[in-house]
Formats: sequence, C-alpha cells, structure tokens
Amino acid sequence: MGCRVFELLFWVSLILCLACLVRGFTPADNYLIDCGSFTNTTVGHRVFMADNLASKLLSTPQSVIGNISKASITSSDDSPLYQTARVFTDVSKYTFSISRQGRHWIRLYFYPFAFGNYNLSLAKFDVSTENHVLLTSFSVQAPLVKEFSVNVTSNSLAVTFSPLKGSFAFINAIEVVSVPDELIQDGAHLVKSSMAFQGLTLQALETVFRVNMGGPTVSFENDTLWRTWVPDQRFLVEKNLALSVSNFRAVKFVEGGATPDIAPSTVYGSCTEMNSANVTGGNFNVTWEFDVDPGFQYLVRFHFCDIVSDALNELYFNVFIDSLMVVRDLDLSTYLVNVLAAAYYMDYVTDLVTSNKLHVSIGPSTLPGSEPNAILNGLEIMKMNNSDGSLTGSATINASGSSSKMNIGSIVAASAGVASGLLLAGVIFMVCRKRRRQALHGQSKTWIPFSINGGTSQTMGSKYSKGTTASLNSNASYHIPFLAVQEATNNFDESWVIGIGGFGKVYKGELNDGTKVAVKRGNPRSQQGLAEFQTEINMLSQFRHRHLVSLIGYCDEKNEMILIYEYMENGTLKSHLYGSGYPSLSWKQRLEICIGAARGLHYLHTGYAKAVIHRDVKSANILLDENFMAKVADFGLSKTGPEIDQTHVSTAVKGSFGYLDPEYFRRQQLTEKSDVYSFGVVLFEVLCARPVIDPTLPREMVNLAEWAMKWQKKGQLEQIIDPNLKGSIRHDSLRKFGETAEKCLADFGVDRPSMGDVLWNLEYALQLQEAVVGRDPEENSTNMIGELSSQINNVGPLDPTVSSVQLEASSVNDLSGVSMSKVFSQLLKSEGR
Repeated sequence: MGCRVFELLFWVSLILCLACLVRGFTPADNYLIDCGSFTNTTVGHRVFMADNLASKLLSTPQSVIGNISKASITSSDDSPLYQTARVFTDVSKYTFSISRQGRHWIRLYFYPFAFGNYNLSLAKFDVSTENHVLLTSFSVQAPLVKEFSVNVTSNSLAVTFSPLKGSFAFINAIEVVSVPDELIQDGAHLVKSSMAFQGLTLQALETVFRVNMGGPTVSFENDTLWRTWVPDQRFLVEKNLALSVSNFRAVKFVEGGATPDIAPSTVYGSCTEMNSANVTGGNFNVTWEFDVDPGFQYLVRFHFCDIVSDALNELYFNVFIDSLMVVRDLDLSTYLVNVLAAAYYMDYVTDLVTSNKLHVSIGPSTLPGSEPNAILNGLEIMKMNNSDGSLTGSATINASGSSSKMNIGSIVAASAGVASGLLLAGVIFMVCRKRRRQALHGQSKTWIPFSINGGTSQTMGSKYSKGTTASLNSNASYHIPFLAVQEATNNFDESWVIGIGGFGKVYKGELNDGTKVAVKRGNPRSQQGLAEFQTEINMLSQFRHRHLVSLIGYCDEKNEMILIYEYMENGTLKSHLYGSGYPSLSWKQRLEICIGAARGLHYLHTGYAKAVIHRDVKSANILLDENFMAKVADFGLSKTGPEIDQTHVSTAVKGSFGYLDPEYFRRQQLTEKSDVYSFGVVLFEVLCARPVIDPTLPREMVNLAEWAMKWQKKGQLEQIIDPNLKGSIRHDSLRKFGETAEKCLADFGVDRPSMGDVLWNLEYALQLQEAVVGRDPEENSTNMIGELSSQINNVGPLDPTVSSVQLEASSVNDLSGVSMSKVFSQLLKSEGR
C-alpha cells in the first residue's frame, strides 16, 4: 500500500513540476465560450467567455439558458464548464471571425443535465460547419468532449446546431482555436498499399483516441495545445506482456523530430515496452485494441522516444497496424542524427476500415544479434472525413478521455496510385538498410574522414604547391583541402547558395584559374550521410560521360563532407519547367534534353562491368549546361545492379516521392527498370510542365503520372500539355512521346522498355517533330531497332579482341557527333553484347 501511495505522489509531483515547464503555443484565433453562462469561467489557466458577452457570435431564432447548481456536480472530473448550457429549439450557429486561415481545433463540451422542461440526455441533433458534417443524429448520455480539427480556408467559421424534428440541441462550451501548422502535414502514407497519402492537410479530423503509453493521464493543463492523453492500460490485450517505463529527463526535442506541440515530454518520457524479463521467450507482440467504426479511414500517429536504451543502435523492433507490418526493424537512433532518446513521430493512414476493431502492435526484430524488445510512447487515432466531407458518428472523448461507439457513414479512399511513391517510407526503409550494413560490415554510422582509395584522407600534394587554391589543370587525387573549398565559395557565403537538397546546401564557387564549380556541402542533420557521400565519389570517380555531371573533387576534413562538381550554368530541368519564371523551353529543346538524360542513364545501365542503377531519377537531378545540354546528377543513392545470373538486387527502398517505381517499393527488388519508371514520370513532367505531385489540385489531378496516363490511354494527351507548347508539337511526335512515357510507366518492370529502347523512341520523336522520318515504325522499339539493323554494314567490322564491356563503354561513353543508328547497330551484333 505504501509503495502505491509513493508512486501516486511521484506522478502527481512530476505532473505539477512539468506543468510549470509547458511551453505555451499562442494561437492567432482563440475563442473559448462558456455557453449559457452570464459570467466568465476559468479552467486551468484559460478563461472561457460567457456567451451572453459574446452574443454577436451567436445567431439563433430562439434559445434557452439552462444551469445546475454547483452541488449537482459531484465527480472530480466534471468541469465547471458543465454548470450551464445553451439549448436550441431551431437551427442556430456560432460564427467566428478567423484572423489566420489554416487548421483549427473545434472542441464541443456536452453534459446532459436536466432543468425545467428539458432533459438534455433526450436531445438529438446535427452539428456541422460550412464544409463538414461533424455529428449526425447525435445524442449524449454522459459528460464528454468532442474534438475535431478542420482546415479553415475563409475569413470566418460557422458551427451550426440543427435539432432533429421534434427534438432540440444543446452545448455547454465550445472552443475554436488555431492549430500550429506543423501539427498535421502531408507526411503520412497508406498502411496497406504503403503508398504515400496526399491531401492530409485538407482533411477534417476527429480525435478518437489519444493515449499515453506507460504513463498516467496527461491533462490539458500539461499540454501546450490543451489536449488530454489517457493511460493505455485498458486498451492492452494482454497486460502481462507489457511493462511501463518512465525516464522523463532523457527526452530530447531536436531539429527534424517532434516538438512539444506534437506531444509533451510527459508522453515521450514514458513508454510501454515488451515484458521480456517476466515472459518466457521473446517471440511475442504487445497489442492494443481500439473500438472504431467501419467505413472510414483513420490517421494513426505513433509517438516514439527511445528512453530504454543505454546507447545508440541497441533497440530494433517491428510495428504493426492490424496484421500489417508498417515498419520493419525500426532503429529510432538513426532518425535524428544519431541522437538517443530524441522525440519522433510517424503517421499512417489506414485503408477503408471494415472491422469495428483496430489493433496496434509492437514486436521484436528478427535481425541477428538484436535483443527482443519493442516500445511505444504514445498513440493518436483520428477519423478522417469521407468523400462528402462528413465525420458523421458518435465516438467521443469523454470527460476522462474514454471513448464510446460511433455510427459511421462511408468514405472513399483517397487515391495514392502506383506513382505516388513515398515521403516517410524511404526514410523508414533506409533505417533497415543501415542496420543490415552495420551488422554485416561493422560500419560506423558517424561522419568520418574518407578516402576513395580506402585509406585515410590524402592531401593534394604538388597540385597545391602554389597555395591552397584548387585548379583543374592536374589529374592528381580527387581530394581537395578544406581551405581551398572555403576560398572557392567565399567562406560558404550564403548569398552564393544556388540550391538545397537532401544532402545539404549547394554553393556556386570559382577556382583560382577561373573555373566555375558547384560545391555541395553535407548538412550533419541531413538524413543522408556517409554512405551517400562514399557512393557519390565511388560512382563519379569511375565514370566520364558528357551526359553525366563530372566530379571534380571532394573534401572530408574537419568532419565535413563536401563534393565539388562542374558548374551547370542553367540549373535544373525542373526549374525551367515550372515555378522559377524562366522562359518556356521549346518542344525541340525538351526532346533534346530528354534524349541527353536518356543517354546518360543508358550509359549507367550498360557502359560498365555491372549496371549502375541511379535510384533517384527526377527533373531536379537533370542539370543543364550553358547550351542546355542535359547531364544526370546526384548519384548518392546509386546502386550496382545484379550479377549476370541474377534478375534483381534486393535492397531497401530509396527514391523521391512521386517518381518511385511501385514494383520496387512492393518487392524491394531493384532493377534498371526502376530508373525507367522514374524517367517515364519525368517525360510527363516535361510535357505538362507541372509538379509530379500537387495536393492543391483536384484529387484526380494530384498525381501527374496517374492523371497523364488516363489522358494518354484515351488518346487525348494533347488536352493536358503545357499551354506554351500548344500548336507547336507535331501530332506524330506527341504520339510517339506519349507512347514512350506510357511504356515506361508499366506496372511491372518486365513490361517496360530498356533505356536503350527509350532513347531510340525519343530520337524518333525528335525526327518526327523535324519531319525527317516519313513513317512510324512498329510499336515495339525492339522491332524498330530490327528494322534499322540493315545499317550495320555502314559500320566497320568489330575488333574481336575488344571485350563486350569495352565495346559498350566506348560505344556509349560519348554519343555526341555519332549517329544513334550506328551506335546501336553495333550493339545488335552478338559480339557487342
């Protein structure tokens, strides 16, 4: 008994202390109304205004004020807001002026007491806003709070109460409060299909559950956004499998992770973990069960903070929603620059729920050497509006945070499609890859000096005998001293920044001989690090091709990771398509750029002993020189292709959102055809001059690949092309271009053309545009190559002493000035393969 009292005192003291430390969010709009009251009411540190003082907010033909005596409220959980109510006998609404558009909380307080002729437990009514139905045929039997968040896109928000025929409506208190922009962002992905979910920021949400794992209730007074978090014990399926742990001092809020507004430290500082010590064997999951209603999608937010480990990379575990694994071999310490106990969260959107139960589980990893353990610190489950904008139902958070059953309508799942790719999933699977690499090779995850020769850092020797300034007039080592990089970039002058990517900032620089360079400086907080740095150097130090950006050097001094490239005067292809205000590219220019990029990718796939798969083909990674010649850039994610006797490389998924090959994502099996898919997205991007994912557009247009494919299959691609190209594209050229892009986007890699075939078809599209070719060859580009095989005799016989690798490398190393037909005619010969 004494221990229980001590534990209770500990929690109370802790909560009181943390209450003093809560960082308050200052909302732009902050309406707190005590309905039916004649005086203001203070709850915690917040003041609810009497709604007779806020009468200008209320528009009602007729309403009744009800109240009960203070003595009637006997529960310690009952709020002073429940002492009065406003009853509506006809449609009525509160209208709030919105000073800052964006997401807002709507919290509705209900306490069904009886007064006069009104028994509030008999009320039945609807509640709605201009764009969403929040409650339908709603009645309430116990004190509760309904919490919604909606995206307000106008200068006002009206909350309307509509009594059902023969009944009435009531409300005890209402909140309309601004929500921080960071709270709900488009970073979730679908559970079942594992594709990215778009449009989350536009969804109306209803909080169904908000749970503090392993800890006590966290009241709204101890939350920066006035939320209540309830304990997880009553949701646990088997309590003996779970153990509660707390370590509040360990919690760190770091850049790139969660903030106290995402969830307070009282949530991240406690967790439920596997009770491996008291349960025989470690092959079990800890599972929580929640009551939900079928017919809706739910946003499931996991809160993680590794407060149980003594060091980095000790904890690896799996995460499930129902029977589906959403994260495999999760290592939290790799997410935020190797910071132990950093607060982090992940968002997943379920498919249409068909059961009235939703299960969330954590379980041990099967990685060799990993200890059987798993943790979860917090969980939020939010219902999403259906296609009609409705959140109809009655699942609630009551005064103590519990939930009751909902009556739910239907919902149409938001389209994510085969080309949607991922945002957060790439990072998650990157964790798996890093873990396996470390387990197999013992590689450090910290940034360390690196030499492409496998030794320690090298100096430039005689190349810098005249000082520390770099020059291109020598073929010496690729290593460049840090002082030389500083000088070339004017000490990393921020005004010289020409771009920011996943690796870090890119600066324009100039060497002492006047050569312009692009300097990419790694950001220690980036999700990309040593592995990408090494890959980029290894790849580009071996390749030289006019359609691949050249590496000039690198620097790994002073814990820096810096890459120096040739400078590309006209920047990225993406910047010339949309968003930057550059003059529009002609159709011929666009075709030539696509052809150049295809040449570079074809060389990667065929011009070396093993195929090299880029893995991040996108318009932002296609750079243009002063003559608008295209060069493929950014090889940090590149991967060597399969062995001759293999069909694929099994590897963790990486890539860019919107360009990712769906087959690669589903099977984690990488081939050159994954680059082909991404390039197909680029082709439509070039044609339509719009982002590959644009959540501001109507749902059917959000995903460029899906949208363009629909028009392509209807034979009406000309309807969606860049308006600047209207009337300038020959019909045959557009048809060939569209067919090429469509083949690239085939669902299965085996059905996609090779980059060589893509290159042929783009060359042909250019010829059709210039009316050089009089007829269209067969649809299959391999047939096209076959028709041109008669040109083989125009090329001299091949030297039998030249290996196939040498032939391919020499044939496609530099295609400028060489007839495409001649090059590929050589490759048709068996000796050339």
